[in-house]
Amino acid sequence: MQAWLDSLLALLALPQYGLSTLFIAAFVSATLVPVGSEPFLFGLLKLNPSMFWPAIGVATLGNTLGGAVDWWMGYGAHQVADKYSNSKHHTRVLKWLEKLGPKACLLSWLPLVGDPLCAVAGWLKLSFWPCVFYMAIGKFARYVTMTVALLYIWPE
Repeated sequence: MQAWLDSLLALLALPQYGLSTLFIAAFVSATLVPVGSEPFLFGLLKLNPSMFWPAIGVATLGNTLGGAVDWWMGYGAHQVADKYSNSKHHTRVLKWLEKLGPKACLLSWLPLVGDPLCAVAGWLKLSFWPCVFYMAIGKFARYVTMTVALLYIWPE
């Protein structure tokens, strides 16, 4: 079993498979599934340091598309009654998000709240393309910052 796992990991680390694996990991991690894509990005770059910018680009694209799926899930959820619609906290957060508009999606990079934020943006029917634009900026900045920090901490 260990040999099979080692060979699978080695196969997925190859450049022709590494970027596609990174894309899938980044996409899935942007949905409401609690999986981080940074370890995939870090592992790929430790094995292939010359792929820094393509890997950042692929991770950003996958994570942004996952955020767009969250937006659409939120948009669809708007059709369903929200059991917390009368809570004070819920109303305050919704007013804050409506005030910020699509720019709130800059915070989509935050752990725990970022991906649900994309869904709430869709639920509020905030403009799709501006939300995707701000998601991409936030996610790109996160990947660059995290990757540079990790590569600086573990340079070898």
